[in-house]
Amino acid sequence: MRRFTRAGLFSGMIEIQKGPGGVDVPVYSGQRDLLVARHSRISKHIFDTITSVLLLAPLALIALALLIVNPLLNPGPLMHHQRRMGLAGQPFTALKFRTMSPAVSPTRGAYDVLEEHRISRLGRFMRGTRVDELPQIINVLRGEMSLIGPRPDLYDHARVYLKNVPDYAARHQIMPGISGFAQTEVGYVDGMDGIQRKVAADLYYIAHAGFWFDMWITWRTICVIVGRRGR
Repeated sequence: MRRFTRAGLFSGMIEIQKGPGGVDVPVYSGQRDLLVARHSRISKHIFDTITSVLLLAPLALIALALLIVNPLLNPGPLMHHQRRMGLAGQPFTALKFRTMSPAVSPTRGAYDVLEEHRISRLGRFMRGTRVDELPQIINVLRGEMSLIGPRPDLYDHARVYLKNVPDYAARHQIMPGISGFAQTEVGYVDGMDGIQRKVAADLYYIAHAGFWFDMWITWRTICVIVGRRGR
């Protein structure tokens, strides 16, 4: 275990401990109590649970519609399962509606650009409206995600970022989200510069997290969906 102090947004004592698969996970002495007090985990959990239950009916209707059109516009499996990094560096399986043609083998590296050529016509619509993320309300009900929080990265990519991107590990001190401040204000990013901008936005969210901030992000998410600005 390594200990060091850091000035700035996360000042105070930090302990770096080994998580699953040897991943470094930070534990902030003193700062965690501050985050818990600001974020009010109980009220956030209640909001996540009630909202996710209400979204189950729309999810079922959309899934039924996609079962009909998917064979014509997006041949292949309806669902896509991705191993992502969650709270405290723990891996979990995120659920999505599939938007890309199946890959023979995963080849995209942590800093590679999005494989746009693999996105189907139906998939492009779903990504633009964020419909592809809707199945993740199941992850919320499982306790693996929140509605609002830092977006979880692919587990293998996240392990690379932990080694190379300053403060990246701090994102995993709270539950990852279906949407978040970085998603609405920074958008989809590629490369080291993009990852650093995303991390900065996520740390800003963690430092200012609260019910009304979540409501503002929810409104901004609706604006992105209506404007079909997802990617």
